[in-house]
Amino acid sequence: MDEIATQAGVAVGTLYRHFPTKQDLIEAIAEDLGATIAETLDAAVAGIIDGHRTAADEIMDLMRRVVVEMGDERLLRAALSDLAPQVFQAIQAHARESVERMITMAHQAGTLRPDITVDDVILLLTTSPGEQTPKPARLRWLELVRNALTAAK
Repeated sequence: MDEIATQAGVAVGTLYRHFPTKQDLIEAIAEDLGATIAETLDAAVAGIIDGHRTAADEIMDLMRRVVVEMGDERLLRAALSDLAPQVFQAIQAHARESVERMITMAHQAGTLRPDITVDDVILLLTTSPGEQTPKPARLRWLELVRNALTAAK
């Protein structure tokens, strides 16, 4: 808590006034991460509904963000799944619902293979290459995933 207060530029007493226990701080971090993830997913679904993006493009953009841009956040999510399991379960439920909506819309548009399910996309996301994999290999992984998921033209 002392190190966190120092990094935040506040006195440790101030930190404890806002977060009486370490668990309170962890849950606040988890809730903030959950809100950010929910906003991102909700914006993706809204973009599809508004016609600004295709569902297949949004699914692939989600894959790109997770695999290429969110290395540190992936580690944080892994830690939070053990430290704040209830918050993490709520994050997972919202993410699953959003991805399922995107898949349904992609199927309706004929841009995603009809046999692709939400479990397939979640499997790909949870087993995707992490930060230890060089960026060119992660980008190639994304190309392979796009080819595997999208409907033949």
